[in-house]
Amino acid sequence: MAALCCLLFAGVLAVLATAPAQAAGYRYWSFWEGQGKDWAYATQGPATARPADGDTIGFRFAVSEDSKNAAKPRTAPGFGAVCDRTPAKDGDKRVAVVLDFGTPADAPSGETPPPARTACAQVGKDASAGEALAAAAKPLRYDSAALLCAIAGYPKTGCGEQVNGKKSAESAESAEPAATQESSGSGGGPSAGLIGGIAAVVVLGAAGVWQARRRKRG
Repeated sequence: MAALCCLLFAGVLAVLATAPAQAAGYRYWSFWEGQGKDWAYATQGPATARPADGDTIGFRFAVSEDSKNAAKPRTAPGFGAVCDRTPAKDGDKRVAVVLDFGTPADAPSGETPPPARTACAQVGKDASAGEALAAAAKPLRYDSAALLCAIAGYPKTGCGEQVNGKKSAESAESAEPAATQESSGSGGGPSAGLIGGIAAVVVLGAAGVWQARRRKRG
Protein backbone atom coordinates (compact mmCIF):
# COMPACT_ATOMS: atom_id res chain seq x y z
CA MET A 1 0.00 0.00 0.00
CA ALA A 2 2.66 2.51 1.02
CA ALA A 3 4.79 1.56 -1.98
CA LEU A 4 1.84 2.07 -4.34
CA CYS A 5 1.09 5.52 -2.90
CA CYS A 6 4.73 6.56 -3.21
CA LEU A 7 4.89 5.44 -6.82
CA LEU A 8 1.68 7.27 -7.75
CA PHE A 9 2.72 10.45 -5.94
CA ALA A 10 6.12 10.38 -7.62
CA GLY A 11 4.39 10.14 -10.97
CA VAL A 12 2.24 13.17 -10.18
CA LEU A 13 5.27 15.21 -9.21
CA ALA A 14 7.03 14.20 -12.42
CA VAL A 15 4.08 15.40 -14.51
CA LEU A 16 3.89 18.72 -12.64
CA ALA A 17 7.63 19.25 -12.97
CA THR A 18 7.42 18.99 -16.75
CA ALA A 19 4.26 21.10 -17.09
CA PRO A 20 4.56 24.68 -18.44
CA ALA A 21 5.10 27.27 -15.70
CA GLN A 22 3.26 30.00 -17.57
CA ALA A 23 0.06 31.31 -16.05
CA ALA A 24 -2.90 31.97 -18.34
CA GLY A 25 -4.24 35.47 -18.75
CA TYR A 26 -7.14 37.17 -20.52
CA ARG A 27 -7.19 40.03 -23.01
CA TYR A 28 -9.96 42.42 -22.00
CA TRP A 29 -11.02 45.96 -21.10
CA SER A 30 -10.77 46.53 -17.35
CA PHE A 31 -12.84 49.19 -15.60
CA TRP A 32 -11.39 51.64 -13.06
CA GLU A 33 -12.56 54.47 -10.82
CA GLY A 34 -10.50 57.52 -9.98
CA GLN A 35 -9.42 57.70 -6.34
CA GLY A 36 -7.59 60.98 -5.83
CA LYS A 37 -4.35 60.69 -7.82
CA ASP A 38 -4.61 56.94 -8.36
CA TRP A 39 -6.95 54.33 -9.79
CA ALA A 40 -9.00 51.69 -7.98
CA TYR A 41 -10.32 48.60 -9.71
CA ALA A 42 -14.09 49.04 -9.94
CA THR A 43 -16.17 46.77 -7.73
CA GLN A 44 -19.18 47.05 -10.08
CA GLY A 45 -19.53 46.77 -13.82
CA PRO A 46 -20.02 49.84 -16.03
CA ALA A 47 -23.72 49.00 -16.42
CA THR A 48 -24.43 49.30 -12.69
CA ALA A 49 -21.80 51.77 -11.43
CA ARG A 50 -23.17 55.30 -11.26
CA PRO A 51 -20.43 57.94 -11.01
CA ALA A 52 -21.27 61.28 -9.47
CA ASP A 53 -20.77 64.68 -11.04
CA GLY A 54 -17.01 65.37 -10.98
CA ASP A 55 -15.95 61.70 -10.95
CA THR A 56 -13.40 60.09 -13.24
CA ILE A 57 -13.69 56.61 -14.75
CA GLY A 58 -10.99 54.77 -16.68
CA PHE A 59 -10.74 51.81 -19.04
CA ARG A 60 -7.56 49.88 -19.87
CA PHE A 61 -7.13 47.23 -22.56
CA ALA A 62 -4.49 44.70 -21.54
CA VAL A 63 -3.65 41.07 -20.93
CA SER A 64 -4.08 40.34 -17.22
CA GLU A 65 -4.22 37.19 -15.10
CA ASP A 66 -6.90 38.58 -12.76
CA SER A 67 -8.19 41.80 -11.20
CA LYS A 68 -5.34 41.90 -8.67
CA ASN A 69 -2.79 42.05 -11.46
CA ALA A 70 -4.78 44.09 -13.97
CA ALA A 71 -2.92 46.95 -15.64
CA LYS A 72 -4.17 50.41 -14.68
CA PRO A 73 -4.76 53.27 -17.12
CA ARG A 74 -1.43 55.04 -17.57
CA THR A 75 -3.05 58.49 -17.51
CA ALA A 76 -3.61 59.76 -13.98
CA PRO A 77 -7.24 60.43 -13.06
CA GLY A 78 -7.86 64.15 -13.20
CA PHE A 79 -11.37 65.51 -13.63
CA GLY A 80 -10.27 69.12 -14.04
CA ALA A 81 -7.84 68.43 -16.87
CA VAL A 82 -10.57 66.61 -18.80
CA CYS A 83 -13.77 68.53 -18.07
CA ASP A 84 -12.73 72.12 -17.27
CA ARG A 85 -13.74 73.26 -20.75
CA THR A 86 -17.16 71.62 -20.53
CA PRO A 87 -19.60 73.96 -18.74
CA ALA A 88 -21.92 72.51 -16.13
CA LYS A 89 -25.54 72.05 -17.20
CA ASP A 90 -28.64 71.88 -15.02
CA GLY A 91 -30.03 68.36 -14.77
CA ASP A 92 -26.82 66.75 -16.05
CA LYS A 93 -23.52 65.60 -14.60
CA ARG A 94 -20.01 65.63 -16.01
CA VAL A 95 -17.87 62.50 -15.89
CA ALA A 96 -14.25 62.40 -17.04
CA VAL A 97 -13.54 59.32 -19.16
CA VAL A 98 -9.95 58.08 -19.58
CA LEU A 99 -9.21 55.48 -22.26
CA ASP A 100 -5.95 53.53 -22.44
CA PHE A 101 -5.87 51.20 -25.45
CA GLY A 102 -2.82 49.32 -24.16
CA THR A 103 0.49 48.38 -25.70
CA PRO A 104 1.27 46.62 -29.02
CA ALA A 105 2.03 43.46 -27.00
CA ASP A 106 -1.52 43.57 -25.62
CA ALA A 107 -3.08 43.95 -29.07
CA PRO A 108 -4.73 41.07 -30.92
CA SER A 109 -2.81 39.83 -33.95
CA GLY A 110 -2.92 42.30 -36.82
CA GLU A 111 -4.21 45.24 -34.76
CA THR A 112 -2.49 48.39 -33.50
CA PRO A 113 -3.76 50.15 -30.36
CA PRO A 114 -4.89 53.76 -30.87
CA PRO A 115 -3.30 56.50 -28.74
CA ALA A 116 -4.70 57.01 -25.25
CA ARG A 117 -7.35 59.68 -25.02
CA THR A 118 -9.75 61.41 -22.64
CA ALA A 119 -13.24 62.83 -23.01
CA CYS A 120 -15.75 64.65 -20.84
CA ALA A 121 -19.15 62.92 -20.90
CA GLN A 122 -22.13 65.10 -20.07
CA VAL A 123 -24.99 62.77 -19.19
CA GLY A 124 -28.13 62.60 -17.08
CA LYS A 125 -27.84 62.63 -13.29
CA ASP A 126 -28.73 58.94 -13.03
CA ALA A 127 -26.56 57.75 -15.93
CA SER A 128 -24.33 54.73 -15.45
CA ALA A 129 -20.63 54.53 -16.20
CA GLY A 130 -21.54 52.53 -19.30
CA GLU A 131 -23.77 55.33 -20.51
CA ALA A 132 -21.01 57.89 -19.88
CA LEU A 133 -18.62 55.68 -21.84
CA ALA A 134 -21.09 55.39 -24.71
CA ALA A 135 -21.45 59.16 -24.82
CA ALA A 136 -17.68 59.60 -25.06
CA ALA A 137 -16.32 56.66 -27.05
CA LYS A 138 -18.69 55.05 -29.54
CA PRO A 139 -18.91 52.52 -31.07
CA LEU A 140 -18.97 50.02 -28.23
CA ARG A 141 -19.20 46.27 -28.75
CA TYR A 142 -20.60 43.73 -26.27
CA ASP A 143 -20.92 39.97 -26.44
CA SER A 144 -24.06 37.95 -25.76
CA ALA A 145 -23.23 37.87 -22.03
CA ALA A 146 -22.98 41.69 -21.91
CA LEU A 147 -19.18 41.63 -21.58
CA LEU A 148 -17.59 44.83 -22.89
CA CYS A 149 -15.51 43.73 -25.90
CA ALA A 150 -14.54 46.93 -27.73
CA ILE A 151 -14.38 50.66 -27.05
CA ALA A 152 -14.27 53.15 -29.91
CA GLY A 153 -14.20 50.14 -32.21
CA TYR A 154 -11.06 48.64 -30.66
CA PRO A 155 -10.33 45.80 -30.94
CA LYS A 156 -12.20 44.85 -34.08
CA THR A 157 -12.54 41.22 -33.06
CA GLY A 158 -12.24 39.03 -29.98
CA CYS A 159 -13.68 39.34 -26.52
CA GLY A 160 -11.95 38.32 -23.30
CA GLU A 161 -10.01 35.53 -24.99
CA GLN A 162 -7.44 33.55 -23.06
CA VAL A 163 -3.75 33.95 -23.87
CA ASN A 164 -0.70 32.31 -22.35
CA GLY A 165 1.53 33.78 -19.63
CA LYS A 166 4.28 34.68 -22.11
CA LYS A 167 2.03 37.23 -23.77
CA SER A 168 1.25 38.82 -20.42
CA ALA A 169 4.96 39.11 -19.61
CA GLU A 170 5.67 40.70 -23.00
CA SER A 171 2.93 43.24 -22.30
CA ALA A 172 4.53 44.29 -19.01
CA GLU A 173 7.98 44.59 -20.56
CA SER A 174 6.79 46.73 -23.45
CA ALA A 175 4.76 49.16 -21.36
CA GLU A 176 5.71 52.80 -21.53
CA PRO A 177 8.01 54.07 -18.75
CA ALA A 178 5.26 56.23 -17.32
CA ALA A 179 2.82 53.37 -17.07
CA THR A 180 1.75 52.24 -13.63
CA GLN A 181 2.79 48.64 -13.16
CA GLU A 182 1.08 46.08 -10.94
CA SER A 183 3.04 43.41 -9.10
CA SER A 184 3.26 40.20 -11.07
CA GLY A 185 2.42 38.06 -8.04
CA SER A 186 4.02 34.73 -7.27
CA GLY A 187 6.33 32.96 -9.65
CA GLY A 188 5.27 30.32 -12.15
CA GLY A 189 4.78 26.65 -11.52
CA PRO A 190 2.13 24.67 -9.66
CA SER A 191 1.11 25.89 -6.24
CA ALA A 192 1.58 23.89 -3.03
CA GLY A 193 -2.22 23.70 -2.75
CA LEU A 194 -2.49 22.14 -6.19
CA ILE A 195 0.21 19.56 -5.45
CA GLY A 196 -1.40 18.76 -2.09
CA GLY A 197 -4.82 18.37 -3.65
CA ILE A 198 -3.61 16.02 -6.35
CA ALA A 199 -1.60 14.03 -3.81
CA ALA A 200 -4.72 13.63 -1.67
CA VAL A 201 -6.67 12.32 -4.68
CA VAL A 202 -3.86 9.86 -5.41
CA VAL A 203 -3.81 8.59 -1.81
CA LEU A 204 -7.60 8.24 -1.66
CA GLY A 205 -7.64 6.40 -4.97
CA ALA A 206 -4.97 3.96 -3.79
CA ALA A 207 -6.86 3.41 -0.54
CA GLY A 208 -10.02 2.62 -2.48
CA VAL A 209 -8.20 0.00 -4.56
CA TRP A 210 -6.78 -1.57 -1.39
CA GLN A 211 -10.20 -1.69 0.29
CA ALA A 212 -11.72 -3.32 -2.79
CA ARG A 213 -9.03 -6.01 -2.77
CA ARG A 214 -9.63 -6.70 0.94
CA ARG A 215 -13.36 -7.18 0.33
CA LYS A 216 -12.66 -9.65 -2.48
CA ARG A 217 -10.26 -11.62 -0.32
CA GLY A 218 -12.75 -11.69 2.53
